Amino acid sequence: MTEQTSSTENTRRIVVAGGGPAAHRFADAMHSRGLEGWHVTVLTEEAHLPYDRVALSKALTDTDVDLTLGSASMWDHASLELKTGERVVKINAGAKTVETAAGNTFEYDDLVVATGSNAARLPIPGNELTHVYRTLEDVWAINKSITELTEKLGRKVNAVTIGGGLLGLESAAGTEQLGANPIVIDGSQWLMATQLDEGAGQAMGRLIKAKGFAVHGGVFPSEVLSDDEGQVTGVLMADGRIIDADMVIVAIGVRPRDELFRAAEGDEQVFSLGQRGGVVIDDSCATEVDGIWAIGEVANFEGMCLGLVAPANTMAEIVADRLHGGEATFPGFDTATKLKLSGVDVASFGDGFAKTEHSLEIVYADPARGVYQKIVTTDDAKTLLGGIFVGDASPYTSLRPLLGRELSAEPGAYLSAAGGGEAPDTELPDDAILCSCNNVSAGTIRDTVNGCGACDGNAPVQELGELKGCTRAGTSCGSCVPMLKKLLETELTKSGVEVSKALCEHIELSRQELFDAIRVLELTSFEEIMAKYGTGAGCDICKPTIANILASQNSAYVLDAGRGTLQDTNDRALANMQKDGTYSVVPRIAGGEITPKKLGVIAAVAEKYNLYTKITGGQRIDMFGARLEELPEIWKELVDAGFESGQAYGKSLRTVKSCVGSTWCRFGVQDSVAMAIQLELRYRGLRSPHKLKMGVSGCARECAEARGKDVGVIATADGWNLYVGGNGGATPAHAQLLAKDLDDETLLKYIDRYFMYYIRTADRLQRTARWQEELDGGIKHVEDVVVKDTLGIAEELEAAMAKHVDTYVDEWADTLKDPERLRRFRSFVNAPDQKDDSITFVSDERGQMRPATPEEKGKVLIGASIPMRPRDENEV
Repeated sequence: MTEQTSSTENTRRIVVAGGGPAAHRFADAMHSRGLEGWHVTVLTEEAHLPYDRVALSKALTDTDVDLTLGSASMWDHASLELKTGERVVKINAGAKTVETAAGNTFEYDDLVVATGSNAARLPIPGNELTHVYRTLEDVWAINKSITELTEKLGRKVNAVTIGGGLLGLESAAGTEQLGANPIVIDGSQWLMATQLDEGAGQAMGRLIKAKGFAVHGGVFPSEVLSDDEGQVTGVLMADGRIIDADMVIVAIGVRPRDELFRAAEGDEQVFSLGQRGGVVIDDSCATEVDGIWAIGEVANFEGMCLGLVAPANTMAEIVADRLHGGEATFPGFDTATKLKLSGVDVASFGDGFAKTEHSLEIVYADPARGVYQKIVTTDDAKTLLGGIFVGDASPYTSLRPLLGRELSAEPGAYLSAAGGGEAPDTELPDDAILCSCNNVSAGTIRDTVNGCGACDGNAPVQELGELKGCTRAGTSCGSCVPMLKKLLETELTKSGVEVSKALCEHIELSRQELFDAIRVLELTSFEEIMAKYGTGAGCDICKPTIANILASQNSAYVLDAGRGTLQDTNDRALANMQKDGTYSVVPRIAGGEITPKKLGVIAAVAEKYNLYTKITGGQRIDMFGARLEELPEIWKELVDAGFESGQAYGKSLRTVKSCVGSTWCRFGVQDSVAMAIQLELRYRGLRSPHKLKMGVSGCARECAEARGKDVGVIATADGWNLYVGGNGGATPAHAQLLAKDLDDETLLKYIDRYFMYYIRTADRLQRTARWQEELDGGIKHVEDVVVKDTLGIAEELEAAMAKHVDTYVDEWADTLKDPERLRRFRSFVNAPDQKDDSITFVSDERGQMRPATPEEKGKVLIGASIPMRPRDENEV
C-alpha cells in the first residue's frame, strides 16, 4: 500500500520519521512559516500526540497529566498530517520513499528523521525484569508497579534506580513521591558525574541522602535477582553486596535510534554513523544523502549525540529555515542543564570542568549545608566560561546568558552562597541567548517588548504571559522566566512605561495591598477607602475594583450604600448588556441539572418576552433580548419558580460544569453531579478578580473538561483529584494537579483556601492561570500555601470562605423586594413608562429573533416587546 502525502503536483512533500519533541518542533516551525505549497506528514509509532519528554516525571506521579506539546488544533491544518501507530522501518533513498511496520509506503521530496533514542539497557542477568524511563508507557508502568506492589507487600516498596544522572534522579524522586523507598545505584564516584565535578557531586550526594534517598556509588550492578515467581528481590553488586529491591528501574542514558541509517546485510553503507551511533550531519542538519535531514538525538554533530531539548529545537528550526531557502547553521550543542528536585537545586553550563587552558575556577563550598558554587573564567577573571551550582542555583539564571562574555563584576560577586547576594545587574547584549530551550535572544525579547514582534502587527508587548506566547521564551523548562521578567521590566522602564504595581493613578497601592488594607481596617465604603488611600474621585479602574473587593469581603447587596455607582455596566444592571442595548438573562442551573418543570418555566418566560434562547458552554440557558425595564418582570417569574441569579454579569463564579457521573454513567466512579451542585451552591456569588469557572468529571474520561477550568475536580476510585489554574481564552492553560484522592471534606477545604488566596493576592482582572504562573514557585507555591499551610493562614482563609457561604443572598431576589432598587431598571429616568424605540429585532433563518442590522432598521421591523408571529412557510 502506498500513501500519497499530497494530491497537488506543485506541493512539496515532507515526511517526518518520528513523533517526539524534535518532530513536533519541526512541524510547528513549518506551520508558523505558512504551509501553502507544502504538505508535512509526521509518522510516529506511539499512539499519542507529541508530548513533552522533559516533563515525564510529572506523568510518573500523575498518570492523568497532559504533556501534549503545543496546541492540538495545529494538527487540524489540511497540509499538516499526524499518523500515529506508524513506525518507519526502511528508507528507500533512490525511490524517495519510506516504509512503515504497518506495511505502508510514503513518498517524499524531503525526509526529516527525528527518531530520537532508546533507553539504554544493562547487559546483565535479570535485565528483562527491569523497567526503563523513556516513554509515557514506561512511567505509567512504573506507577502501576509501585501501586500494586505496595498493596501486595503491605509495606513501602524498595524501588532501586540504576543510574545517578539527570534521568536517574528524576526517576528516584518520582518513586519517592509515590511512597516508595528511593534507592540509587551509580557506577560513578559521585552523582551526575557528566554535569558535576567531584565537589559538586559530593554536595549533591549529601542533599540527596538528607532527603531519605539511599545512594550506592562507585560500584556497578552485576545481576538483578528474583524469586521463583519472577518477583525482583534484590540487586547483586560487583563487590558481592546484595541491595534489597522490589523493583528496578534502569536510567543509565540513551542510545540513538539510528537503525534506519544502517545498511542491511549485503547492502553498501550509504550513511556515515558516529562512533557511538547517530547519523552524521553537517551544520545545516543535512545527512550525506540529498533531501534527507536528521534532527534531535539521532543526529551526530562533530562526534556528539545529546538528549537535550535546546539543540533538538534548534536543529528543527534550522531544517525548516533551510527548506524555505534560508542559510541557518547549527552552532553546536548547548549542554546547560538544570535539575529541580524537591529541596535540591542543581545547574551546570559551559565549561564547568575548567578544561579550557589557563582557566580559573572560583569556588564556594559548604559541605555541611550541601552547597557548592563554581564559576569558571578566563585567566584574567573577566570572561565567563561556565559554572556549576548545587544547593543554591540562583546565580544560574543571570549567568547562563553571559556565557562567553565579560562579567560586569568580580566573579566572586556572583556566588550568592558566599554572601554576594543577588547577582550584579548586567546589560545582556542583544545576541545573548536568554532562553536556550527555544533559542530566544535578549534582542528578540527587546524587539517584542518595544513593538517589533509578530503579534498584533507591531504592537508592543507589556505583559509577561503575552511575551512568553509571542517569543516562546520561558515555555519549556521555565528556568529563564526570572530573567525574562526582569528584562521586560527593564525595557518598559527605558521606554518610559513606569513599572508600577499601583492600581491606578488615584491609588498607589497594588490590588493585593489594597485588599489587605480594607480587610484589616474593616473599611466598608468607597469614601472611607479613598480618604485613606486614594486621591481624587476615582476612575473606571479603581471604582469597580474597590466594589469587587468590598463584595469579596462582604456579601452585602452590591448596589447599596453608594456602591451602585462604582460598578461596571453589567453589575449595575445585574445582567449582561448586548450589542443592541438589550440584556441577557441567565438563571443559575447548578451543575447543569434541571427538572422538566423548571425547563417549562424558562420556555414560558422566553416565549412571553420574545427572547432568543441558547444553551451555553457552561450547561445553562441564556435568554437574550430583554429590555432594561423588563428585567424585574422576567426575574420575578423566575425567582417565584425557584431560580436565582446565575451572575453571568459579575467577576464571580459562573458555572460548575459536570458530566452525568456514577448515578447513570457506566464509567462513572463518583457522583459528579452531586459534587458539582454542592460546589456551585457553596461558591455562588463569590466575587473575585476575574470570572471563575469549575468542572467536575465523574471519571478519567473527563467529559466535563474539568482541566480547562479555574478549578477542576476529577473522580478517582479513591476520591477526587483537584486541579487548579485552568483557563480558556486567547492564551488557554491546562489546570495543574494540586492534590490527589481527596475525600469530600478535604476537597472543599482546599478549594476554600485556593479561591480565597487567589482573591486576596491576584491582580485586577488576572485569571487564575496567569496568577499561578507569576507566583514565585508557581504550582509548588500554591501547594505549599493551600495543602501544606506553610504561611499559616489556612484557618483564616477557610473562615473567610465560611463567612461568604453563611451570608450569601441572591441579588435578584433582594432587588425585587425593594421598590427603591427597582427604580434603577428604567430606560428613561424622566419617562419611566417610555420604551427605547431604537431597539429592534428581526426574525432569523432559524426561527428566532436577533438584533436588526443598521440596514434592516430602515425596513419593517419587529419590536422587542411585540411577539413575533409565526412565519408562513410560503412567506418570502
